[in-house]
Amino acid sequence: MTGTPALNVVIVAYGSPDLLGRCLNALGDGLPVLVIDNSSSEKVREVVAHHGGRYVDSQRNVGFAAGVNRALAELGPAHGDVLLLNPDAQVSAEVARALQDAMRTPGNERVACVSPALTRDDGSPERVEWPFPTPARAWLDALGLGALRRGPGFLIGAVLLLRREAIDEVGTFDERFFLYAEETDWQRRAARAGWSVRSCPALAAKHSGAGTSSDDRARQAMFHASVERYIRKWHGAAGWQIFRSAVMFGAGIRWIVTSQRAFQRDRFNRYRRGPVRCAALISRPT
Repeated sequence: MTGTPALNVVIVAYGSPDLLGRCLNALGDGLPVLVIDNSSSEKVREVVAHHGGRYVDSQRNVGFAAGVNRALAELGPAHGDVLLLNPDAQVSAEVARALQDAMRTPGNERVACVSPALTRDDGSPERVEWPFPTPARAWLDALGLGALRRGPGFLIGAVLLLRREAIDEVGTFDERFFLYAEETDWQRRAARAGWSVRSCPALAAKHSGAGTSSDDRARQAMFHASVERYIRKWHGAAGWQIFRSAVMFGAGIRWIVTSQRAFQRDRFNRYRRGPVRCAALISRPT
């Protein structure tokens, strides 16, 4: 295939039609949009129809990874490059096209995905690129030496453009990750296959963060459960125990010496009991 591939926008939605409307308003016209609705919301359907997008009801809350995979199946083999866009993010079609141009600049043939710079609602910058979590890095963080972390990293998935060829080679998302860490895992698989990632700080988008969830307790539970699943997948049971002990050590020290005692106590106890086990006690949104 020659020339620049098609660019499709994929949004996995869960309620929050107002946020989705802001997202689609910012995107404007000119790019095909596919919305996978995990909430089966009539209001979400109406917002998508108003903006000329394509709506697919997943019938239940299948999670983000499965939602993306459903979108890829709907788009079929000719999916082109795919912009994953959170409903609580805002990016223009012009920036989306510029991201595609940057990713496909000569010399970037093995760049799997790119992300613009992100700002929060208050105008402050949000960190886009993070190192892959590992047991060793967890201990560096616990000891206050996180700045020494080196090695490849991943881009957060709020506004993430995936390359067609990388999707075809790396495959779809791992649906064991219901929410969080699915983009980390996909980029880790891409890195193992020789792909890299790149942030594009000259291009900007906005990200509210956690905009589609009002239950912070459930969100935190799902986040840490996904961390456990990720570490177990890539570093095994022994690696998880090393990682877990590092988190508990760091949280225990900060529980004593910082003002964030409640937060650190919760973190310590969550990892002592096991994040996956803790998350199982909290019902997922349906």
